[in-house]
Amino acid sequence: MTELAVETTAIDGLLVLRLPVHGDARGWFKESWQREKMVALGLPDFAPVQNNVSFNAEVGVTRGIHAEPWDKLVTVTTGRVFGAWVDLRAGDGFGRSVTVEIDPGTAVYVPRGVGNGFQTLEPATAYSYLVNDHWSAGAQDRYTFLDLADETVALPWPVPPEQRIVSDKDRTHPPLSAVTPVEPLQTVVLGGGGQLGRELAARLPGARVLTRAELDLAEPQAVSRLDLSGVGTVINAAAMTDVDGAETPEGRRLAWQVNATAVADLAAACRRHRVTLVHVSTDYVFDGTAEVADETTPVAPLGVYGQSKAAGELAVSALDRHYLVRTSWVVGEGRNFVATMESLAARGISPSVVDDQRGRLTHTSTLAAGILHLLEVGAPFGTYHLTDGGEPVTWADVARAVFARCGRDADDVTPVSTATYFGGDKPHAPRPASSVLDLTKIRSTGFSPPVVAP
Repeated sequence: MTELAVETTAIDGLLVLRLPVHGDARGWFKESWQREKMVALGLPDFAPVQNNVSFNAEVGVTRGIHAEPWDKLVTVTTGRVFGAWVDLRAGDGFGRSVTVEIDPGTAVYVPRGVGNGFQTLEPATAYSYLVNDHWSAGAQDRYTFLDLADETVALPWPVPPEQRIVSDKDRTHPPLSAVTPVEPLQTVVLGGGGQLGRELAARLPGARVLTRAELDLAEPQAVSRLDLSGVGTVINAAAMTDVDGAETPEGRRLAWQVNATAVADLAAACRRHRVTLVHVSTDYVFDGTAEVADETTPVAPLGVYGQSKAAGELAVSALDRHYLVRTSWVVGEGRNFVATMESLAARGISPSVVDDQRGRLTHTSTLAAGILHLLEVGAPFGTYHLTDGGEPVTWADVARAVFARCGRDADDVTPVSTATYFGGDKPHAPRPASSVLDLTKIRSTGFSPPVVAP
């Protein structure tokens, strides 16, 4: 009996499955879809939601070529077909074709944007396919079609034209030269006006980047207005990050809305649309008692900001297709600690800076590169810690380095404790004493966080 196997083809992402068929005097049995076994062999976990069967009474029934806005897994339950696929996606593979004969022991995984057609080789053929979106009449407006007899692709149909049974609609599809290639699923970046959002926008020129003015997560109904049709990935770089302001009554409500409630709404929307969610979180979900926190360290936030971010993490972690990226001490274009120290150095001011909080800076260049790396290599979904590399330092160490780079004496920075810095009456949020995040897991994916000078 054939062992379950998954084979690659000349079309990127188009996979052929060899299925075990168990037969005896009564007939046969097979598993057309077995998530655990097939995913382990390399089939995408494409989350089918609908099963369709096309029954074809005669030999020579010919259907296609259709590229639909979803992924599918095709096989036959009775009979045989000559299956043909043409890559209609934008890119170097456009126009490439693959043909496979399908019997009950064969299935083919067809990614979105790859045109699909078949021709029956036996009477009473039942062609069955799983799809990961619900069919609707309106969805046909998003199909891409190709002429079955296109001379450029030149598919080797075994049944000659005069013996084919083809619908009038399938006779009128355009040639390859007139086909508009299927564009890849879009990436949406939330928080496009922030430090990380601007960095991501620069690295993702084709992304839909939404600033707070365009989508404000502080508004309770904001996520319901987010159109996720044609979207493959959402990167949530939006957050309420006023750590001390979150300790006020108004700030507390804002932090919970933006960092928790809206994130839960976003995770639910991504689940409905089968969208991958990348969510950026923080070292503030920890209490700082662990010298180095890895992805398994229990969260124990000290203040409202950390608590709201931890709640958002819980919502995201319940989503199958997610990357939860924790980071610390972010530095990018705009207002940040390094920019503040540069300004003080330039103005001749000698600041007092805390020296009892340890961590690593994270330049937005590092953070954006790491996030895109996870997506590009298809790293396992889950939680990753991502900061700059190098030895942990204190805020005072960073300030001294900035002052030295600016031509000031590093000793012009006075190290003080957190308690001394805030004083007895100045309202402030509790901070973790250690914000050092372990980078072993992100490195295991092939990404090496660089050591970047302040």
